[in-house]
Amino acid sequence: MKVISLQSGSNGNSFYVEADDVRLIFDAGISGKQAQQRLADHGRDIASCQGLFISHDHSDHTRCMGVYHRKFGLPLYITKKTLRATTRHREIGPLDDVRFFAPGDARSFPTAEGSTVTVHSVATPHDSAEGVAFIIEHEDKRVGILTDLGHVFPALRELLLSLDAVVIESNYDPQMLERGPYPEPLKRRIRGRGGHISNDECADLISRASMFRRLKWACLCHLSEQNNEPKIAAAACRRVVGDNVEIHVASRHDASDIMEI
Repeated sequence: MKVISLQSGSNGNSFYVEADDVRLIFDAGISGKQAQQRLADHGRDIASCQGLFISHDHSDHTRCMGVYHRKFGLPLYITKKTLRATTRHREIGPLDDVRFFAPGDARSFPTAEGSTVTVHSVATPHDSAEGVAFIIEHEDKRVGILTDLGHVFPALRELLLSLDAVVIESNYDPQMLERGPYPEPLKRRIRGRGGHISNDECADLISRASMFRRLKWACLCHLSEQNNEPKIAAAACRRVVGDNVEIHVASRHDASDIMEI
């Protein structure tokens, strides 16, 4: 399985996952032109993807989903509540091929080799209409796309133990958030049960998973521009994880290298 973070942050999120000949996009918070070019730079054609999965209704994950759907012909996989919330807040344009799922559902895609790629959805407590995280499973490998998590809910710890690789939010450094320019209500929202998880919380999750020796790499994503820095997030993780897991950090502005498991 191959994973590319096309971009991740409050300015836009999109991720690509490939297993055999099945190619999928998760979230559409960057322009179609950017997504197309960044995949082309890695020798991939976005129009060859079999689907676009949306995690929740916030604009940094959905603003260009109509473009991906129409321009590149990608079927749209989304929950009904997420679609209603998205179209209520912004103009998405016509959607012709919408395939609804409910949190907890799975969708499967056959490969040319006769195997199956399955996308599992997991409900999250983020303050959105109906947020989900995704687990992509192929043969004996499992990759998580875990962003906008709300807080460290009990099932999240168990979920990490089942993964071979993960893209996971490491949104803020607690000290930077406390000293930063955000008004207090926004700080409480970020720290609260519907907000985001911190560098320390992310590091603890990865560290616990690393003890079981299954998790091979983690890509820290959705870093705050105001309340985090890539070197701070990576250092917080490496302090507790050590060399047990390879650590990557997704850029707010560019695509990552291909990460493989």
